[in-house]
Amino acid sequence: MKYIDEFNDPDLARRLLDEIRASVTRPWALMEVCGGQTHSIIRHGIDQLLPEEVELIHGPGCPVCVTPLDMIDKALAIAARRDVIFCSFGDMLRVPGTDRDLFRVKGEGGDVRVVYSPLDALELARRNPDRQVVFFAIGFETTAPANAMAVHQARRQGVHNFTLLVSHVRVPPAIDAIMSAPACRVQGFLAAGHVCSVMGTAEYPDLAEKHRVPVVVTGFEPLDILEGIRRAVHQLERGEHRVENAYPRAVREQGNPAALRMIEEVFEVTDRNWRGIGPIPVSGWRLTDAFRAYDAEHRFDVAGIRTEEPAACRAGEVLQGLIKPTECAAFGTTCTPRTPLGATMVSSEGACAAYYLYRRMTDAPARQGSRIPQEEMNPVG
Repeated sequence: MKYIDEFNDPDLARRLLDEIRASVTRPWALMEVCGGQTHSIIRHGIDQLLPEEVELIHGPGCPVCVTPLDMIDKALAIAARRDVIFCSFGDMLRVPGTDRDLFRVKGEGGDVRVVYSPLDALELARRNPDRQVVFFAIGFETTAPANAMAVHQARRQGVHNFTLLVSHVRVPPAIDAIMSAPACRVQGFLAAGHVCSVMGTAEYPDLAEKHRVPVVVTGFEPLDILEGIRRAVHQLERGEHRVENAYPRAVREQGNPAALRMIEEVFEVTDRNWRGIGPIPVSGWRLTDAFRAYDAEHRFDVAGIRTEEPAACRAGEVLQGLIKPTECAAFGTTCTPRTPLGATMVSSEGACAAYYLYRRMTDAPARQGSRIPQEEMNPVG
């Protein structure tokens, strides 16, 4: 627990908050682009402890939440086949498609299994040569190396009954799209440390310069987030727009070279549709031609599925930072974790789930001074 406690120290948090309060002279709006950061912010009340001039906006930082509805329906169609073992991480099973989810498919007889790694799914394919094994490969850049490795191993070992249903998305193009939108209020970004631990920071300086916004790479513990906010506010107050790495214990400028080589061998950049947001150019990955035989969309011919989001769900506006979850009329009433309208209510990194889980049922922030009650900075555990 040493390192967890170290990054949850209440005295250090107070000092960081005092520094932020002392430096801020006007309103600023910062967006965190990571669902893990969103949950940490809401769980610890960080947004309510900041000076009122600093607003945190929740961005499209949940890969489960931005997996498009048509891709969910493709997963459901494949998982319902009797010759398929459909594998996924657990947080995808409750994500609603047009009229059901993977749990419903499992209840109706589909062979849907929760795995902890794409390599677990590959092992299932080895053990079940008479079945088709499909792994639902979603996520930001963080999960791409493991998924690429699974396909690479399948080809090397001659395992032909294994495929990926790929819905990978890339963070920098999403930031560019958010900043280019007419309604955007974001003036600075907290970039996700786990993404940058893989990809490095090379893609961010051009974004910072183009949109004249600071981008601070940070982690997920309360002190990580507060330090990222402190640096972003200092830049904004000085009229600067640079990339800063506030997470050096995990992030290097060059990223992870071995992981990058694996991604580049297996995937190629493509346009990608984001749930609730729409198409974003060059914002995703797909399998290269050399690995197309391992593409579940191609093998099962589900490319023609078309869908439409439920009108009552405003998850797209939440994902773009245009509204807070509590501004949606369905939040906590017709939309709950048991009856979700969108993925943001059931994903472990969804903003709506964070607000519901930590009983943030109103947007009225209880702004406090620099004193933080000990219980509000308890270590994660």
